[in-house]
Amino acid sequence: MKEMKAVPLSENIDTRIANRVRVLRTELHMTLEALAARSGVSRSMISLIERGESSATAVVLEKIATGLKVSLATLFEDSSRPANPVSRHDERVSWRDPQSGYVRRNISPANFPSPLQIVEVDLPAGASVAYETGAREVSIHQQIWVQEGRVEVTVGNVTYRLSENDCLAMQLNEPIAFRNRSRKVARYIVVLSTQPSRASRI
Repeated sequence: MKEMKAVPLSENIDTRIANRVRVLRTELHMTLEALAARSGVSRSMISLIERGESSATAVVLEKIATGLKVSLATLFEDSSRPANPVSRHDERVSWRDPQSGYVRRNISPANFPSPLQIVEVDLPAGASVAYETGAREVSIHQQIWVQEGRVEVTVGNVTYRLSENDCLAMQLNEPIAFRNRSRKVARYIVVLSTQPSRASRI
């Protein structure tokens, strides 16, 4: 597996997340209290995240993303970059979940208008992460394509055991958990397609 490049000091990923959460919340004319109610994350935690003073876990960020009606991948986008149809390897910044230790990188070009998002994930040996969100106000379809190792994915009450080159399709409308029971790092590609749900169009 390719060695991950160090994150440049000029690109603080927590600051990027802070800006994205604040901008997205403002665009929705949503107060901290309203986002807290919609996401199930406390107002104080959201405030810390928006100030870049808290390294939130992937589980917490996923709840906030759902409250903001976007995918988790959207919170890692660099909104300061001009829209570009090309994503360069050297421009990608990695983020490590402080709880599970998994590492993710947005692969898709930043700010390019597209319903698709591509993310690369490294899940350490023995690590697991469980997203608790169920129904959403946007329809998000997701596919997991395993590149290396083995990954156990539980969607609702159904568990799928994926090996190298297996691909799993799902809709994000119930809790989902990822687990690597092996002794080696698992690497997989996540492809997401987002569109407004019928309820949000009415």
